[in-house]
Amino acid sequence: MNRKSMEKLEYFKIIEKVKSYAVCSAGADMISLMEPYEHREDIERSLSETEEAAALLYSKGSAPFEGIYDVRDTLKFIGKGGSTGASGLLRIANILKSSREFKDYVGSSDSHRHLREILYGVTPYKALENEIFIAIIGENEVSDKASTELFGIRRALKDKTSSVKEKIQSLVRSNEKFLQDNLYTVRGDRYVLPVKSEHKGSVPGLVHDQSATGQTLFIEPMSLVNLNNEIKELMLKEKAEVERILRMLSGRVQSNIAGVTRNADAIYELDMIFARAKYSMSVDGTRPEVKDDLSFELVQARHPLIPKDVVVPSTIYMKSDHTVIVITGPNTGGKTVTLKTVGLLHLMAMAGILIPVNEGSSIGNFQEIYADIGDEQSIEQSLSTFSSHMTNIVSIIDKADERSLVLFDELGAGTDPTEGAALAAAILDTLKERKVRIIATTHYSELKVYALKSTGTVNASVEFDVETLRPTYRLLIGVPGKSNAFLISKRLGLPDYIVERSKGFIDSETLKFEDLLENLQTDSMKATREAEEAKALRVALQRKQEELDRKLSRIDEIRENALQDAKREGRRYLREAKEKSDEILKDLRELEKSGYSTEGRKKLQGIREKIQSGLDSQGTEEREQERVKGTAAKDLTPGSEVLLATLNQRVTVLTRPDRDGNVQVQAGIMKMNVHMSDLLEAKETKEQKQVRKREVRLNLKAVSSSCDVRGLDSGEAAYRVDMYLDEASLGGLTEVTIIHGIGTGVLKDEIGKMLRNHPHVRKSRPGEYGEGGQGVTIVTLR
Repeated sequence: MNRKSMEKLEYFKIIEKVKSYAVCSAGADMISLMEPYEHREDIERSLSETEEAAALLYSKGSAPFEGIYDVRDTLKFIGKGGSTGASGLLRIANILKSSREFKDYVGSSDSHRHLREILYGVTPYKALENEIFIAIIGENEVSDKASTELFGIRRALKDKTSSVKEKIQSLVRSNEKFLQDNLYTVRGDRYVLPVKSEHKGSVPGLVHDQSATGQTLFIEPMSLVNLNNEIKELMLKEKAEVERILRMLSGRVQSNIAGVTRNADAIYELDMIFARAKYSMSVDGTRPEVKDDLSFELVQARHPLIPKDVVVPSTIYMKSDHTVIVITGPNTGGKTVTLKTVGLLHLMAMAGILIPVNEGSSIGNFQEIYADIGDEQSIEQSLSTFSSHMTNIVSIIDKADERSLVLFDELGAGTDPTEGAALAAAILDTLKERKVRIIATTHYSELKVYALKSTGTVNASVEFDVETLRPTYRLLIGVPGKSNAFLISKRLGLPDYIVERSKGFIDSETLKFEDLLENLQTDSMKATREAEEAKALRVALQRKQEELDRKLSRIDEIRENALQDAKREGRRYLREAKEKSDEILKDLRELEKSGYSTEGRKKLQGIREKIQSGLDSQGTEEREQERVKGTAAKDLTPGSEVLLATLNQRVTVLTRPDRDGNVQVQAGIMKMNVHMSDLLEAKETKEQKQVRKREVRLNLKAVSSSCDVRGLDSGEAAYRVDMYLDEASLGGLTEVTIIHGIGTGVLKDEIGKMLRNHPHVRKSRPGEYGEGGQGVTIVTLR
């Protein structure tokens, strides 16, 4: 891919943004070298890798990149026989740990096949990893446990240091009047006393240093010389043992250098892939289909360098039977943004980055993308000249072929309009003959006519709001645009009489043509909006149906679980009652031994059997008592409202009774089949109203006002919150608290997305001081 076009399309700005998500400099270096792939297989593979990484981040949270640094130079040095320090070894151990944990993080699922392929060459070195972690406990600190020799040396050093400190403390006290301060200090790893210079003869010893003023001499007392020598000797032994341990560990790495290097390379490649995934998630990226017929459709495409709260999505497409799209419209209408969006999104997708478009989008499998967007071109204005345009166009004509996409901005501009339009048409014709795909922007009306007459060429225009003089960045395929120069000039303050006079210099047929274009554009915009609204409505209905089906399935599961719980509870009560009756009978037998007759015992046994019989039939009696009594429903036409006796709940009839007397009814979001004999007239008695009120009060008491999902993954937390909101809504709560904690923010964002589209939620907001702050979300229910 030619670098000049990549620069004009601002591809390298995207690369810098992706680099910001890399964990270490090695991954960032790989991202710097990342360019669009040429072959379809490579594009598909890189997109799959990014998609799999994004899915893992969504489902499992952060990848195991803790403590990862660039150790490429360190491994090269060790590979040549060198020895590295504690910091280098610790970083190598972190690489080994990360590569081992990544195997578990990715797992064995086929949905992560491409990431598993990267990890095929990874070899766990758990023993070496543990050996380094046991020996090294900090960037520059070797543990006492690294070897028995080091442990012994440091213990002896500690004992000697304690002895010398006790000795020098005694010397400080005994020589207090000769000292500058009543303390000792250290010079060159040796303990010394700060002696006043006039008393240097009073403290016999070796002078190691003096103060800047010369008034203090740092003297090592003769009685400490041997102790200090022993400490120095132990320190040298400690240093030598540490160096030996580091050499030994470096040697262990060297003996496995090929495998360790492969592990490091795999981690750096994964760092690049996960950086792509994180950036893709930040722009709400979606994977497009790659088309070999060079057609493409970017549904609701957003330019990734325009802020989310400013950019307006636009659908841009080129059908397989189209070769050229001619885009017309006013200067500030967003034509350049459209060109850059098409080119940049293609480059991003071909480099394995998910692009900011909606589902169902596709890109063309182009071998090259050429862009003539002028020197110093920006989204707001063009600073190019005719000569710079033409130099670039000549180069494009020489190189472009049938696998190329060419983007021309203001083709033919910068010279006489008549000649410029003719030249532009000739350039388009020449490239069309080679089957080059072209998108060109222009102001020339002649090119609008050219697009109408030429086969394989289609007009397009950018939408522009003349009332606010602001572009909408929406592309309208199939309709040529109107320049709106008169309206824009008028809105900017040009007097009406000048605008009217200017119209007199234009041919009346041209004015009629422009008016016709305006009408076509208005009609097309209206049709496009209505089509988008209809599509959005279909999608919303489909999602609603899926949500209802999911909730129905969950309600059935909850009902079944509740039934099983009730059965278990009932059996427990019966068992406890039986045990109690057995205990009473046992006590009575004891009493019988003390004087009760056999006849009395038989009576007591009869009582026990009666109790048991009553307990066995209790469940049946309770079920019969639960059934509501009333008048059988007569009107069972679909849509009528009746009372379901077994649930004491109003339901809506959906179907007429079949020949077996079964009727389908709906209670809330739940549909069920019941027998017509269970349906009563929907007239409520005072007793039934009291029952319903009591049930509502019970629901209010049973449902908590908060739901804590801390510690759960995002999928499980969203499911838990969804269930809780159903219960809170049924319980009549109006405001609830979702406790998600602060953490990395992933859980909070996932719950926020769900709440924005939840049918029970009217609004939500972050918690304030005293409510939980950023660790909670306050939800107001409908």
